[in-house]
Amino acid sequence: MARKIADVLLGEELVLRDIEPRDLAAAIEPIILEELMVEDRINDEVREMLSGHERNIDGSQMDYRKLFDLTKRKIIEERGIIV
Repeated sequence: MARKIADVLLGEELVLRDIEPRDLAAAIEPIILEELMVEDRINDEVREMLSGHERNIDGSQMDYRKLFDLTKRKIIEERGIIV
């Protein structure tokens, strides 16, 4: 994926031509990985938040999945994250 992005950036002359495609791809790769991990970290955070309320969730009419999704959406919205 990083190589394709590098090829497009170079092909459209959106970056300087004095960089090798493989070097540009190597620079792009950790950025892509970091972006992909954002949602995983949010999921972990939501799980941790809800774990303190498991008894209340289990003993009520609340649906864990709905509560998880609502909490996740709220965090994403508050932080202005695009997933």
